[in-house]
Amino acid sequence: MPINSLLEVINLTTTFPVDGGSLKAVDRVSFSLREGEILCLVGESGCGKSMTALSILRLVPEPGTITGGELLFRGQDLMRLGNEEMRSIRGDRISMIFQEPMSALNPVFTVGEQVSEVLRYHRGMEPGAAMAATARLLKSAGISDSDRRVHDYPHQMSGGMQQRILIAMAMACEPDLIIADEPTTALDVTVQAQILRLMETLIRERGKSLLLITHDLGVVAEVADRVCVMYAGVIVETACVGELFADPLHPYTMGLMGSLPTPGRREYRSIPGAVPDLAALPGGCRFHPRCTRAQRQCVEEEPDLVMRKGRGVRCHFPGKNG
Repeated sequence: MPINSLLEVINLTTTFPVDGGSLKAVDRVSFSLREGEILCLVGESGCGKSMTALSILRLVPEPGTITGGELLFRGQDLMRLGNEEMRSIRGDRISMIFQEPMSALNPVFTVGEQVSEVLRYHRGMEPGAAMAATARLLKSAGISDSDRRVHDYPHQMSGGMQQRILIAMAMACEPDLIIADEPTTALDVTVQAQILRLMETLIRERGKSLLLITHDLGVVAEVADRVCVMYAGVIVETACVGELFADPLHPYTMGLMGSLPTPGRREYRSIPGAVPDLAALPGGCRFHPRCTRAQRQCVEEEPDLVMRKGRGVRCHFPGKNG
């Protein structure tokens, strides 16, 4: 594993059966996440970001299966663990914040019961001690009057407060790694900014690592240390956030940059076409049907992810000049 690497994902492949064959929702994905780092996984919907996260936690929904690769967490391959061992890691050493708080929280239990359950299961706390710890966690997540609010049900809280509950639940056992899947998607812009600031503050102050999944490059620019850009199940570019924004190398990344709101710009440039069906991928480079600079080699030959000086790009003709 690289120095100070907390998580090393190596050639991760997750496959789903389809009529007449199979599709790879995650295809030979490799990246590392360092101690104390915020890594963003970015791309359009359907690119495989969420499935990558679920694969790391070994929570791939049936009938999907992980069909290849290694998941090294502090040097231990999560793929070799039994189901019970993996359950002991989820919520304790690795936790996840899901994108829809209203569906992630159980409506028939109070928020205090749901958060304190994590402490009772992983820390063996008595109910009273767990509830007191839960109130402190809610306070740290920015929920005022937390001693009273632990007795509220999810429907009694706004979407932003529900997301704060999920953050508190994820932080309950002080995990080394937190995975957040589009944590601000269902929230209005003002609340989105508050949630992002809260997450970044908690991660930085406690020296944790965050894998943040998003389709929003504005979020990436705000919080990321490094970025992996995904397209059609594969990583097409990876770089430090400053390098990525200053000098994107892959045409898909450039297209995403071009769609960002910019002061003074009256028109936004969208990427033509759509993400391909993973069950019917085009030959050659997966992006070539949407790429304005595609050449014959792009149609005939799939490029490899080439790493140079800490940057990686999957393109035959990378860079602004191609």
